[in-house]
Amino acid sequence: MTLTRLKRFALSYALTVVFVLASAGSAQAQSVCNNQTGTHNGYFYTMWKDSGSGCLNLGSDGNYSITWSLGSSGNMVVGKGWATGSTNRVIGYNAGVFNPGSNGYLTLYGWSTNPLIEYYVVDNWGSFTPPGGAAILGTVTTDGGTYNIYRTQRVNAPSIEGTRTFYQYWSVRTSKRPTGTNNTITFANHVNAWQHLGMNLGTMNYQVLATEGFGSNGSSNVTVWQQ
Repeated sequence: MTLTRLKRFALSYALTVVFVLASAGSAQAQSVCNNQTGTHNGYFYTMWKDSGSGCLNLGSDGNYSITWSLGSSGNMVVGKGWATGSTNRVIGYNAGVFNPGSNGYLTLYGWSTNPLIEYYVVDNWGSFTPPGGAAILGTVTTDGGTYNIYRTQRVNAPSIEGTRTFYQYWSVRTSKRPTGTNNTITFANHVNAWQHLGMNLGTMNYQVLATEGFGSNGSSNVTVWQQ
């Protein structure tokens, strides 16, 4: 091989390596600005907002981040997790950043159908404590803390089945979990506590470790995994 051909081969090889590395990097990171669901690096993700600004940045494995600005009344839910939820799943997560502003939640979040239920296991929040003025129906102690249980109803509201009327089930921790630590949510303990109160789930739909914001400005960076 001549020196010139050797140089050309070396240049071609170097460019190929750069292309492969760039492709690998782009496969790891993705930015989603429109409402959608999908799969990224083996994890289901959801991005939804009704107004305001914010793009979901999908990182490696179960990591995601977002910075949002929702004005006075915008609503947003984003997260990573699983396309099919499980009542027996044990979820691990680490919120390296969670700055929710006035109204935001860090929560295990998902849906069931038949009946149509939207559910929350809230571990951190802003100055507004969800779900507001609802009555406490019971408590459950699990994963090193106590959660208050609530049931609320949404009327003619957005859902995974379109505009519907449905119940929301809530477990809200009485003290906020800190950021930057590995945490666990044993979902079965919440499901059992809900069932004892007559709050039953149906067929499980998606299940994510979500950031929700309402009428606020904030940011989060979260990594989720299954224990």
